[in-house]
Amino acid sequence: MARVLIVDDEPKLVTLLKSALAHRGHDVSGAGGGAEALALLPGGRFDVVLTDLRMEPVDGMAVLAGARVHSPDTAVVILTAYPEVKGAVDALQQGAFHYLTKPFNFQEVAHVVESAAAAVALARENRALHRAVVQLGGGPEIIGTCPATAALRQLIAQVAPSDATVLIRGESGTGKEVAARALHAASGRAAGPFIAVNCAAIAETLLESELFGYRQGAFTGADRDREGLFEAARGGTLLLDEIGEAGAAVQAKLLRVLEERKINRVGDPIERQVDVRVLAATNRPLETLIGAGTFREDLYYRLLVFPLDVPPLRERLDDIPLLTAHFLARLGRREAGLPAAALPRLRAHAWPGNIRELRNLVERAHILAGAGPLTVDHVQLDVGGRGRLAPGPSTLEDLDLDRNARTLITEALRRADGNKTAAAAMLGITRRAMYSRMKMLGMEAGSAE
Repeated sequence: MARVLIVDDEPKLVTLLKSALAHRGHDVSGAGGGAEALALLPGGRFDVVLTDLRMEPVDGMAVLAGARVHSPDTAVVILTAYPEVKGAVDALQQGAFHYLTKPFNFQEVAHVVESAAAAVALARENRALHRAVVQLGGGPEIIGTCPATAALRQLIAQVAPSDATVLIRGESGTGKEVAARALHAASGRAAGPFIAVNCAAIAETLLESELFGYRQGAFTGADRDREGLFEAARGGTLLLDEIGEAGAAVQAKLLRVLEERKINRVGDPIERQVDVRVLAATNRPLETLIGAGTFREDLYYRLLVFPLDVPPLRERLDDIPLLTAHFLARLGRREAGLPAAALPRLRAHAWPGNIRELRNLVERAHILAGAGPLTVDHVQLDVGGRGRLAPGPSTLEDLDLDRNARTLITEALRRADGNKTAAAAMLGITRRAMYSRMKMLGMEAGSAE
C-alpha cells in the first residue's frame, strides 16, 4: 500500500483517481490545487504525488519544487495534455519520476503510481541499510543486499578466520581489492598491515625485488639491503593483484613461498621465514594462461585453496541504488541517491566497467550538478560509446533505434516482462512514442501489457 496525493483543479478527476487507486488498496488523499498540495506536503509523508501540470495560480512545477524541499523521498508523477509534453519533460529534468499524458486509462495510472512507490520504498530501505553499515563502522564495505552480494559476504565471513590462500576472481572494476580488504579486516590479522601490489603495473625485472627484497650489491643500484613486500607485510596480508601477469621467475618463487613460507632476497643465500597471508586476484581466467604456457599449473592449484568469485554489476542490479547512495555520501552530496527516473536506464545498461564505471558516473553527475541538485540530465551513460542495453539473447552491435526498432522494442518488452512504461524508459522514449512506433511497424501494441 502506498500513500498517494492527487492534485488537480478538476474535482471530478480527483474523485475518479482517488476511487481507482483506493480500490487497489492505496491510502489516497486529494488536493484541489497546487496551493492546497503545498500545505499538505510538509506533514503528509506521501510516497507518490500525482499532480496536474497546468493549474492556476500554483502549477505542477511548483508542487514538484515543494515536494523536493519538504518531502524529498516523495516521487512526483506529472499529468499533462499531449500538446504540453515539453513542460512534462522539463519536470523530468527537475526530478519528476514520470509523466502521463491525458487522456489516460486508470490501469496505466495505477501501474506508474505503483512503480513510483516501489522505487521510493527501495530508496528508503537502501538508506536505512547504508546508515546501518556506517554505524557498524570498521573495515571496508561490501555494499548491497542482492543474493549475489550476500553470498560474497557469506563466503568472506567463512574464509576470513583461517589463514588459507584465497584466489579472488572477477572482471575489471568489480571490487576485487575491496573484497580482499574486507577479508583482511575480518581476519585474525586485521591489526597487521594490508599491502596490495599490482603485478601488471611493475616491470618483470623489478617485480621480483619488489616482492622479495634484495641484498646490497645484488645488481646495479642496490646500494643497501632492502626487505621486500613479503617481509613488510609480516603479521598481515599481502594481495597479489593481477597475478596472471607475473613472470616465470616470480611464479617459481611464489610457489616456494606458498609451500614453505620461506623466501630469499635477490642475491642473498640466507633463507628467511615469512609470516603473511597471501591473497591473489585476477580478471583473466588462469586456466587459459596455463593452456597458453604462461602460467604454472602447480602455482595455480596452490592459489586455488579457496576461490572467491566477485560478481559483475550486471548480476547485482538491485544494488545500484545503494551503491550510488554510498558514492554520493563519500562525495559529500546531500541527495540520498540519483534521481529515481534514472533507475530504469541504469538497470538496462551493460556496465562493462562494473562498479568502477558506476562510481565514475556518480562522480561525473556530481561535477555536472555543481552546487545544485542532481537531475536526470546529469546522469550520463555510455560516454565511452559502449552499448546501452545489458547483454542478453538479442544483444546487438548496432543499437540505432531507427534501424533496429523492431528488435529493440521486442527485447525491451521482454526484459520489462511486457511492461510498456518500463520498456519505453529502457529505450529512452515515451510510452506514447513506443505505441506509435509499434503501430507503424505493424506490431501489436496491445499484446504486451
